[in-house]
This record gives sequence, C-alpha cells and structure tokens, in this order.
Amino acid sequence: MNRTRRDVLISGLAGAAGATLPAWHHNAWAQAPKPTWRNPDAEAAAKAEGGTLVVYSSINEQEALPVWRFFEETTGIKVNYVRGSDTNLISKATIEHRAQQKSWDVMLSTGTGRLPPEMLVPFEPVEAAAFPAFAKDKDKRWYGLHATYNAPSYNTKNVRADELTKRYEDFLERPQWTGRSAIDTTDSQWLMGMMQHYGEPQARKLLTEIRAALKPVLTEGHLNLARQLAAGEYLVALNNYISLTTNVKETGAPTDFWLLDPVVLFFEQLGISVRAPHPKTALYAIDFLMSQDGQTRTTRWGRAPIRRDVAPIPPDLFARLDKHKIIPVTPTTEEDRRNRRVFDEIFRTR
Repeated sequence: MNRTRRDVLISGLAGAAGATLPAWHHNAWAQAPKPTWRNPDAEAAAKAEGGTLVVYSSINEQEALPVWRFFEETTGIKVNYVRGSDTNLISKATIEHRAQQKSWDVMLSTGTGRLPPEMLVPFEPVEAAAFPAFAKDKDKRWYGLHATYNAPSYNTKNVRADELTKRYEDFLERPQWTGRSAIDTTDSQWLMGMMQHYGEPQARKLLTEIRAALKPVLTEGHLNLARQLAAGEYLVALNNYISLTTNVKETGAPTDFWLLDPVVLFFEQLGISVRAPHPKTALYAIDFLMSQDGQTRTTRWGRAPIRRDVAPIPPDLFARLDKHKIIPVTPTTEEDRRNRRVFDEIFRTR
C-alpha cells in the first residue's frame, strides 16, 4: 500500500468507525495510559536508520492502521504497512529471504512462529517482562501480542442459557442443534488444543461423534461465522474466536460465547527479520505494541490483551478464563499441515 492510499484509508476510518462501532470503542484512546514506552535514545537510533518501518501483518487495516497512525504521529517514524494472509506473508517473506532481500522489519501474524528460525533474529523487548512465558518463544524469536481464545458461541434469542453444554461431550445430547450448528473450515489450531487435552484418539472419536450428531455446516471466515450466528442462520458455533463474538455482541447483536475445557489459545506473533532494513526501529515499535499503552489501544478493537494490567473486553474475561484449563498452541509448519489434514478427515464428509 502506498503512502497516499494509506492516509486516505485512515482518514476514512475516522468517520466510519464513529458511525458503526459500539460506545466502548470511542473512549479507549482517552483511557490509554501514559506512553511509558517512549525512549529518546531508542527514538533517535530509529530515526538514524531513516525514520521508516516496514510491517508485514495479517491484521485487517481497519484495526491496524489507527494504531500505526498513532505511532507515526507520536514518533515521526513512517510506517509502510503491508497486509496479507498468514500463508501469503510466509511465502512472500521466504522468497525474499532466499533472494537475500532486506524487505521487511516486523511481522505480526499467527504464522510468524512458522517461519524458519534462521529468518527471525532473537531479541528481547523492554516490555517482555510483563508477558507470561507461554506467550514467548523459548529462543526469543517471537512474542505473542494478542491472545486469541477459542470457545463455542450461540444465538441468545434462539438458545436458552440453560441449554448450553457443560462439556464438549454434552454436544451429543443436543439434537435440537442438529443441522443448525457451524464451524469454520480453518479451525485446525483449536483441533490441536483439543487433541492435546483429550489425547488424539479420544479427541478424534469425540469430534467425529459430534460431527455425526450435529452435522455442522462448514463456513469460511470467523467474523462471517459470528455475524451469521447473530443473524439467526445458526443456533451455535462449535468454536469461534472470543474476540470476534464479543465484537459482534457489542454492536447489540444477540450472540455470546460460553467457556468449556479446554480453552484453546493462540497468538498474533511479533518477530523481527534477520535481514531487517531498520532493526532498531523494529525493536522500538515492538516495545510500543507490547507496552501497556499499546495493548490498551489494540484492545480497543476487541483484541484480548496478554498483559494482565490491561482491562479486557468483556471486563470479566480474565476472571472467567481463570476458572478453566487454557491450552496455548504454537504449531510448527509441519504440525499445522497435519492438523489441517486431521480436521478435514473429521469434519469434511463426502
């Protein structure tokens, strides 16, 4: 995206967001804490590299660009934001690495950890101490920025609260949901967590039985699934991202999530290219994103923070999650391929 188009898009978002987003979005900028991440020496070092940052990210522009615009206006560092799918970004970065190109500084994607280790430089941000061990790569090549918690969701007009299951096994006793349930075709990370919790043989057996009993519709796109569920097209989703269910609910739509064990968790991961053209700028930008200030600003869009000193949406999310077993998953490329194959074997029937 060139500079002119990015500025136009950001300007357009300012008006569009005010007209369509729920009220809690509007106060988040004012509620953000004082930017303790500001560091004159780090900022000077970044500007000495040219005052430019190249970001590869899978996060949509509506969420990401206002945050990066704040960083630009605060620091004077210009951000070139390149958006793509996880798969496309990994492919693009890999090809550029083989060609020894210095093309990007920071990658923010659920696929960052699937890049070959030699493509990511080890680093330790100032803000890393505020993050739990399970949100950091053991070799310090990536750090989780957003927490994507997985949980079933339902239409609150068409499903009573006393109908909700207490265990995944209880889905087998909900014949009223047969043909009125759904699941996204890409939920292989959720599947990985289920297999870790139950053991692969038992997880395969349970999910195959659920699929046979409920005959869930396979959908494409988690936000699309959240909206279709709220519109009454489905009664329940076997799984979705809590953040997306919450975003749709906060617009006034009749939907909500409920928690079962396990709650599978994965991350949008931050990494720095080993051939970053602006490595000091990359580290400074990551300190901003991982700071209390940065996490508060990204939470504005419904992303669940990892820091416990940042209030989540809904406010009781952490308290509810603490009552359940959380299983973080960070699949390798090989594991991801296998998980997708197993998911298809279970949920795609001829």
